[in-house]
Amino acid sequence: MIEIDGKIISRVIFEKKFVCDLNACKGACCIEGDVGAPLEHEETQILEEIYEDVKPFMTPEGITAIDQQGTHVIDEIDNEPVTPLINGNECAYVNRDDNGITFCSIEKAYLAKKINFKKPISCHLYPIRINKYQNFDAINYHEWDICAPACDCGSKLDIPIYRFLKEPISRKYGQEFYSQLVEIKNELTKNNSKA
Repeated sequence: MIEIDGKIISRVIFEKKFVCDLNACKGACCIEGDVGAPLEHEETQILEEIYEDVKPFMTPEGITAIDQQGTHVIDEIDNEPVTPLINGNECAYVNRDDNGITFCSIEKAYLAKKINFKKPISCHLYPIRINKYQNFDAINYHEWDICAPACDCGSKLDIPIYRFLKEPISRKYGQEFYSQLVEIKNELTKNNSKA
């Protein structure tokens, strides 16, 4: 583990190769799982504020789920906010293109310049998951078999997780934090070459 400014970072994010391969997985991370995407508390307010602008990009089923549950729900296990699900399955904000690949309706609204919020940071950072503790954030790789194609793609392209996630890491913690990750990776590489 490595520490930067009260953040404990798993070495795996420097070592594991990962690049999403949507043609292979079809965006399964948006439709698999027992609960919706984790939300920061401030994101719950944002989702309420932008919902009407996101709605045109959503499926009728997603709209119904939000009409019934709200723009977010509280996960019964962690007691933390998450996105609602459609009939206990896929995220209410998910939609599909003509090739059956899922996309985020929030991100579609953002790309169409209807809103200035790209998507929940937990989605943007995936496969990194952040666990918040009283005195630090733990930054870990979440291994999931549905992401095997992304691991294969990342290996072929030789792109580690931290590089693949440059934009969301910088969005979450700032450019200076990302620059420190790069320095750490360079140091790790140098040390490994000496061994």
